[in-house]
Amino acid sequence: MLHVISRVAPETPIYFIQTGFHFPETLKFRDEVADKFGLTVMNIESSVPKIQQRNEAGNFYFTSDPDYCCFLNKTEPMQPLLQRFDVWINGVRADQNANRKALKAIEKTPQGGSRYHPMLNWTKAEIWRYISVYELPRHPLDAQGYASIGCEPCTIKPSLNDERGGRWLGQSKTECGLHTELISK
Repeated sequence: MLHVISRVAPETPIYFIQTGFHFPETLKFRDEVADKFGLTVMNIESSVPKIQQRNEAGNFYFTSDPDYCCFLNKTEPMQPLLQRFDVWINGVRADQNANRKALKAIEKTPQGGSRYHPMLNWTKAEIWRYISVYELPRHPLDAQGYASIGCEPCTIKPSLNDERGGRWLGQSKTECGLHTELISK
């Protein structure tokens, strides 16, 4: 998605949701891609300090309440952007899970703007073909078997042929909330 934007409208503002829990490789890759594609990437982050993101026992919410952790670190920080901009472009694909399969190319946000999913009907094979044709950089964890890379505490290598199967292991959770709570139904 970022490669397409860099070729069509490189001045488009790009926001990276800096949860504070990303793999170090992800942060390095973010910077590499921004530099290679000539994009300006700005971090957005939670207004709640990490020290306050703990339950009564002192454990981070990602261990006790991952939905709340995702809300604090992903969904809530997006709210001001969705109020400020009319369109949010993202690269979700319908073949990634049942929730994404139910999305339309254009959805409304609770703030009255629109979400645009230009790659919604691309398949995993088409994504990899695009990466190969344009010789795009790959996330370093791809080579280690990670198929879907999110926050480090909530991501493992999937054991089955399930792209999102390495996220929130042992829970019914399949989304952080960005693609569920930030869509008007």
